[in-house]
Amino acid sequence: MSSNLPSSETTTTDSAKPVLDFFNAYEREPIELAANEVDSVTGYFEKRGFEKSAAISVASSIITQAKIDNVKVFKILDTLRGLSDVQLSALVTEILNYNRPATSTLGYKAENITLQAEARNIIY
Repeated sequence: MSSNLPSSETTTTDSAKPVLDFFNAYEREPIELAANEVDSVTGYFEKRGFEKSAAISVASSIITQAKIDNVKVFKILDTLRGLSDVQLSALVTEILNYNRPATSTLGYKAENITLQAEARNIIY
């Protein structure tokens, strides 16, 4: 019986994959992460209300930067414990923006506080 579906016996290989892998890893040294560090940082952010995927993303950014800067991850967690939820969200936004291209930054809304003395001098 003939079928136009791909055969399950043959595996297709993309000839561009080795080239893509090479350029994706260009000038980057592999970083080894300890499982207990990843679990601790991910768990910390999950306890603070982050969803699993967001916690993993933030944890990987923090751990990677900690390895590059040669700082203990648990020292960073101790520093973060004193932050409120709003301060933590602002810090996470800054961390993620630091690890993103400039054309794709994250932001958050800040309330504009207008003093009455200043508002009366503005002509609408």
